[in-house]
Parts: sequence; structure tokens; C-alpha cells
Amino acid sequence: MTTLWQPSGLLLDTPPGQDTRRRGVDFEQSSKPATSKHHPHVTHHIPIDNEEHVQTSIANFISPVARAFSRQLEEEPLTHEEAVNAAKHPDFESSERVVINVSGLKFETQLQTLNNFPRTLLGNPQKRVRYFDPLRNEYFFDRNRPSFDAILYYYQSNGRLRRPNHVPIDVFTEEIKFFELGEDAFNKFREDEGFIKEEERILPRPEIQRKIWLLFEYPETSQWARVIAIISVIVILMSIVIFCLETLPKFKRYRVRAADNSSYDNTRLMIEEDDIPELTEPFFIIETCCIVWFSFELIVRFCSCPLKLVFLKSIMNIIDIVAIVPYFITLFTILAEEKTKSNQAMSLAILRVIRLVRVFRIFKLSRHSKGLQILGQTLRASMQELGLLIFFLFIGVILFSSAVYFAEQGEPESFFKSIPDAFWWAMITMTTVGYGDMRPVGIWGKIVGSMCAIAGVLTIALPVPVIVSNFNYFYHRDIDSEEQKDIKYANTDNIAAEKAAAINGDGTCGTAHVSIGSSIKKSDLSSAESYQHLGESDAFLHEETSNFRNGNHKGAVCPAGVGSVVANSPLTQRKVNSASINNMNVETDV
Repeated sequence: MTTLWQPSGLLLDTPPGQDTRRRGVDFEQSSKPATSKHHPHVTHHIPIDNEEHVQTSIANFISPVARAFSRQLEEEPLTHEEAVNAAKHPDFESSERVVINVSGLKFETQLQTLNNFPRTLLGNPQKRVRYFDPLRNEYFFDRNRPSFDAILYYYQSNGRLRRPNHVPIDVFTEEIKFFELGEDAFNKFREDEGFIKEEERILPRPEIQRKIWLLFEYPETSQWARVIAIISVIVILMSIVIFCLETLPKFKRYRVRAADNSSYDNTRLMIEEDDIPELTEPFFIIETCCIVWFSFELIVRFCSCPLKLVFLKSIMNIIDIVAIVPYFITLFTILAEEKTKSNQAMSLAILRVIRLVRVFRIFKLSRHSKGLQILGQTLRASMQELGLLIFFLFIGVILFSSAVYFAEQGEPESFFKSIPDAFWWAMITMTTVGYGDMRPVGIWGKIVGSMCAIAGVLTIALPVPVIVSNFNYFYHRDIDSEEQKDIKYANTDNIAAEKAAAINGDGTCGTAHVSIGSSIKKSDLSSAESYQHLGESDAFLHEETSNFRNGNHKGAVCPAGVGSVVANSPLTQRKVNSASINNMNVETDV
């Protein structure tokens, strides 16, 4: 018969041939002598009739670590039936339950639930093993407890992330980053919370090309970029002023030409406006200077842009092209007229259309005006409401134009000769403009006009609050984005590969957006850099931990800029704690 040493200081007898490592304190309905270690001749008998009292007394002597270790030793292997079921059903192992301890609050879920997101901290076995406590058979996280309800619901709901009302946004943001839910979940959370979506600015790789692109495309990046933006705005305003002033009567040019050949008097002359300017006119010279700047700016921006096809598809760039095309058509018309002196009527018709296109230059100001950008975003977001407004107006115009036509049909002085003639009156009445060129004169026509005006007021007033609400949303969002800009710069090459190659072999960071230099405000990049450094430190420590377990730890160089993050990172402390737990396990096994 062998004896088993227990931490309480008692030696309990064990039947011969039985493995003592798989046995704990066994209380059976029999008297078993216990011999003291220091006094082998003294035997203590455990009473049989008070088994519950004995269990409580012995348990008080046993330390918590020994009790936990004893419970692990008492675990029995799977029975034959359970092993057969596991072999027949592959999902038998996936239904295993996992206990997660978050600052003392325990959560329990299935392993398959966590495996739905294998790239996250809890879904990746290699990542979550660092937080496993083998003594308690659970994962321990010293994190915010109220936030973990939403984190666990993210796994259970297959990707729906909702912040608890009593958890601050900054705290919940840190939990999202810690549990590595991913950039998509983080961006979706920011969008639900009303934050502006991160603007990804693609930069060219060559340094000179990148500087030129930032100089002409992003005025906020440097002082010289602001100067170029101011020059561009001045040139745009000058072009618009010239476009308006040249239509004044004292600046107009007239010419005398003969009447048509079909006239009986071939000596009759006609005076008409000359729409074809001369090359020496002051207005044309100023217009030429403006077009030179517009063309230079467009060519430089196109040559330095990282994505040529995206550049050509941009609405703002299309407006820039449309703004300079009329000048070259006008110049071609002037040169053609001087050579041929024919087909002037066709040239005048083309020039009048082209001159109208010049008014679109005013939209070039939207590149430098936040107000115009907000207005464009509001109209784009309110397209459904604007479509309903136009549809309601269309119905009202058809209805009231038909009604006023038949109401005024018997009046001799009626202005409504047909239903299409009444379309104009119905439109200006529903929009409460009322030019007065057409009006009802009979009593029934005036009643229809009153109903048309009331219906127009109600129709226009219904979608207006939605449009105003959209404008307020974009306006306040733009103000908030100025205070906390979070812009991510990337290269034209594979962005994901660039992030993965941020840690070079020589221990330096090779990200492209860091090399922009002083042309980028630190406030614009602080959030993005801190997030990147945190990710690099996690990857570095995870790799070193894996090498340590596999025995391949040969010493590595910490990436530049990550050292301070690694030193203060909770992962460092977790690594130390993990090593301490491993040492405890070895001592316990021994």
C-alpha cells in the first residue's frame, strides 16, 4: 500500500497498483488511517459519520492552486461512446464551450461562434492562446467589462457591432482595436456613430511627383499649396467677371453686313452684334491669360496624378476640361473666319453655345469651397426627396392646367388657349412665383388658381425638412472632421502589401505616408500612425512569442517607432504573465 502526500499535511493511504497522480482526496464510507509525516507512529482516523465536515475542513487546508490542479487531475478521458460520437460527428468538437473571464466577469460561448471570425483575437487560436489560464481552464482579459457584451454579440450576430449606451466612444474604440475586430468593423462602427469616413488619399511613389501632386491637389498640406490655391481662386473669379462684363452694351462690338440676297433691295445694310472677338481685345487677352493658367494646372495635375483613369472620370476634372474647351473653339473660329470669310452664321451659332458653357467655370470654385462641397453632398444625398418633389409637381401641373383650361374656356379674355399653354401658369403658381403674364379672369378659374397655390405650398414644404436635415448633417460632420482629421495615405502599389512590408529587415519602418515629411500636419497623421504602431507591436510580439514557444528565438530587432509602444504595450505584460504561468505549471507538474 502506498501513501499520497496532500498539501494539508496528511498522508492518505492508496490501494496498491493505483495511479496516485490521477487521484485526489477520496472520501468513502470506510475508515482509512492517515499517518503524520513527522510522526509516523501517530495515526489519525477520519470519522465516517461526518463526511461533509471532513471535506470542508480538508478543503480549507488545501491552497487554491492545488485545488485547481487537483480538479484537472480528476478529469477523466472520453468514454468509448463519446469517442465514437466524436468520430461520427465532425461538429462534436466545434460545440465545445469556452469560458472567457473579463476582469472577473465570466462569459461562456461555443468555440464555433468564435471561429466564425478567424482573423480576430478571439477567433484565432494562435492569438487567443496567449491569454489562456490553464489552471482555471479559461481565457482571462483585463479589459472593460461592459464593452465585452457588445464584443461577444459581434461574434454571435455574425458581424453586428453595437456600442452600449453607457460605454464612452473612446473606451469602446480601444476595445475594438484590442480584440482586433478588423478595419471593416471599425469603419462601420465610426459610420454608425456619425464619424466621417476615413479618406484614403492615394499618393504617387516618386518623391517629386508626390510633392507636385500634393502641391496642386491638397491645399492644406503646405504653405505653397495654399498660395497656389489662392492664385487658382483669383483666376477663376477673374474669368467669371470677364464673362459677365463683356456682355455690357458699352463693351459690345457691332458690325454692318448686307441684307439677304433674297431681298429686293440689295443696298440695304444690317447692323448686328459681333460675337467673334478680335485677338487684340483686352477681354480676350485677359481670357487668354486665364486659360493659360487653367491649362497649365490641368496638365500638371494630370501628369502627377497616381491614377490617370480615375482622374479622367472625376466630375471636378471634367468641369476643368469643359472650362477650357470653349476658348480653343473660339480661337479656332476666329482663325477660320479670317481665312475663309464664309459660313459666319454657323460660326456665330457655335460661339453662342460655347459662350454659355463658359459659365460652368464657377463650379471650379467648389474645389476650394467647403460650402459648395457640402451643398453638392446635400443634393446628392437628397436625390430621392428631390425626385418625389418633381413627381408631385408634375402631377399638380397636369391636374391644375387641365382644370384651369376648362374653367376659363368660356371666358372671351382667357389667356389659356390650350392645356400645354396652361403648363407654364400651373408651374409658376405652384412654386409661388407668379409672373403675372398669365392669369385666370373668371370666378371658376380664380378658384382653381387658389387651390393650385395651396397645393404648391404643401407640395414644396413636405420634402424641405429632410433636405435641411441632410445639410445640417453634412455641415456639422465637416466641422467635426476639421477638428479630428483621420486621413490615411497609401501608395499606388498594393496597399495591403505595403502595410505588411512596413517592418524591414534592418529594423526601420518603410511606410510611404511617413516619408511625406513636413508637408503633412502631424495632427492629420497622429491617429493613423498610432493605430499602425499598435498593430506593428502586436505583430512583433506575436511573432516573438511563437518563436519562443518553438525554440527559434534568436533575438530580433524591434521596428523603428514601435519600441516605445512595445515597451508600454499590454502585450509585453501579457507575455511576462504567460511565462510566469508556464513556470507555475512546471513546478506543479514536478
